[in-house]
Amino acid sequence: MKASGHDEFREFVAMRSTALLRLAVLLTGGDRYAAEDLLQIALMKAYGRWASIEQPEAYVRQILYRQQVNRWRLRRHRAETTVPVLPDSAAEGDAGAGSELRIALWSALRRLSKRQRTVVVLRYFEDLPEGEVAALLGCPVGTVRSTAHRSLAKLRALVPELGPGGPGGPEGNEGTGAPVEQVTQLSYAPRGVRG
Repeated sequence: MKASGHDEFREFVAMRSTALLRLAVLLTGGDRYAAEDLLQIALMKAYGRWASIEQPEAYVRQILYRQQVNRWRLRRHRAETTVPVLPDSAAEGDAGAGSELRIALWSALRRLSKRQRTVVVLRYFEDLPEGEVAALLGCPVGTVRSTAHRSLAKLRALVPELGPGGPGGPEGNEGTGAPVEQVTQLSYAPRGVRG
């Protein structure tokens, strides 16, 4: 690679790595270390083809999706799961009043299957249309729809505050509601949570 391409790559990594890491954290269910590995693999693959890439961010995001899909297709399960030590309940008037809900949502996302979590992240965090998600995952659109529906139902069961009528959820509307809004509003990671 020419020196100018190397400099462009370094600039891209410096400017976009935080956003890409946030996506990787969501795809891995909050496991920061797995997310860092996932992003590192994606950046290495992009670096090798940097001169021919027209849209670098879209290219790297697609590598992230596909790498994560490959991980859950391999169905390698770890024998143990790391669980973060959660902080004590927030003091009154704490600026992070919504942090308990975010932590509960992170925990619920970790309890989804890898496929369900990937569909939720692609559909609602990345805001990709069902057809694009289906193409990325190599499955029919109907599978994406049913997986998204089951995933949101499971999120609502795991975190009742997310259900219809809960904070941010419209009363009686089963098709939309707080889980989608909460997934799209997740920050990089809840304070003190390390995967």
